[in-house]
Amino acid sequence: MNFESFREKIGYQPVLLGTIALLASGALALASSATSEAIAAAEAKDLRDSLSEVLPQGMADNDFLKDTVELQKDGKTVTIYRARQGETVKAALFKVAERGYAGDIQVLMAVDLEGRTLGVRVLKHVETPGLGDKIEVKKDAWIKSFDGKSLGEPTPDKWGVKKDNGIFDQFAGATITPRAVVKAVKGGLEFFAAHKSEITG
Repeated sequence: MNFESFREKIGYQPVLLGTIALLASGALALASSATSEAIAAAEAKDLRDSLSEVLPQGMADNDFLKDTVELQKDGKTVTIYRARQGETVKAALFKVAERGYAGDIQVLMAVDLEGRTLGVRVLKHVETPGLGDKIEVKKDAWIKSFDGKSLGEPTPDKWGVKKDNGIFDQFAGATITPRAVVKAVKGGLEFFAAHKSEITG
């Protein structure tokens, strides 16, 4: 093999590789562009379904995904979705989080203008299956014990699990998990109370 033909082969390989990489990048960009709207629509539907789960039926006639206000909580931005009937704000829906046993527990809650919880659901967690996962409504009705609660009912000193002299049940072998959810919901109610005028506009 002479040097010239060897050099040609060395030059040919990077060009070929570059061309393939360019074509692959273009195909990926095209696929991403073609599916981005469908993905965004699916994400919006999932969020709307989750929000509707904590809000009593018929309480809103607006698209609360498009009626939002953003506030700061512990250095993080919280998006508040406002449920309205006509022009009147009836409830605020937002996410809060607290550290559980294995990681953060993300909670979605709806609060009416009187500061009462309309519904609470756990959106995301990594708690121990069979123990901590009882915070999921599909596994146990425990999460529904927050319905109708406020900062005055129960009194602040009773916002805890029974092991801490509170009113909420704990799970055998997994007290840290329900304790974190109780703290998250109480914190959410305190957040709503502190920012009620900004939330309701």
